[in-house]
Amino acid sequence: MLSHWRQYLAISPFFLIFGAFSFFPVFYSLYLAFQRWDGMGTIQFVGLQQFRFLWDDPIFWMSIRNTLVIWVLSTVPTLFGALVLATLLHSVRRFKGFYRIALYLPNVTSIVAVSIFFGAVFSNNFGLVNAILGTVGISPVPWMSNPWLIKLVIALLMTWMWTGYNMIIYLAGLQAIPTQIYEAARLDGAGPIRTFFQITMPIMRPIILFTVVISTINGLQSFSEPQVLFGSNAANPNLGGPGQAGLTTLLYFYQSAFVNNDYGYGAAIVWAFFVLIMLLVVVNWRVVQRGRKS
Repeated sequence: MLSHWRQYLAISPFFLIFGAFSFFPVFYSLYLAFQRWDGMGTIQFVGLQQFRFLWDDPIFWMSIRNTLVIWVLSTVPTLFGALVLATLLHSVRRFKGFYRIALYLPNVTSIVAVSIFFGAVFSNNFGLVNAILGTVGISPVPWMSNPWLIKLVIALLMTWMWTGYNMIIYLAGLQAIPTQIYEAARLDGAGPIRTFFQITMPIMRPIILFTVVISTINGLQSFSEPQVLFGSNAANPNLGGPGQAGLTTLLYFYQSAFVNNDYGYGAAIVWAFFVLIMLLVVVNWRVVQRGRKS
């Protein structure tokens, strides 16, 4: 090992930066979850007091409900749409590269720019969607003030951004399936629908499991979307839009830690939310794995 010290020295900057800016902050936030600290004064140990307050905090549970609703509204159509698009693109003969780039482009677009664009498109008074609805005699829809429609707009934004990403993963999985399997299925008289559900889906199940896990982790971490859509900042205490209908858990963490300067409580929110994410990931994993075994 000592004979390779030059190689270890060459790669050491990465591990030093990772330890200082990723590894250490994670465990320091766990330490802060048991303290009371405003970022300037002395740190006071309070034990489980932050988590007791968290358990009785109605705003925290409201943020959890908002996050879960947005996650379901965005993840289900994202994965379904990605699988449909990948299947269609897999059968395309011409311009396949163009379609890949066009469908993947939203994922590499700035989330802030996309949020501003969606805010303008779904604006209650001057939005493009309401303008189109007005041309056919439909009254303006309160996209940015109705509690459920607020969640729907955020979910649509996330769906638009992540469908192309999952579509590329599904397309890679479809292209890895040997064509001989489909030829044998056709010789046995299997139609396109039966082939898809009895051949394609079982083979694609591990890839679907991967996208479900990744989508669960990413979907539950929605923060920039409601923050930009509703101009959430220190001067705007009504984070998440009217009635805080778009207040996600990470946005509530931002409010507690960086607006209210309660870093201990903010750390408690993050760690409680981390446990919830892990539970949902395990549940999704078991559900998909059970279907695979059956």
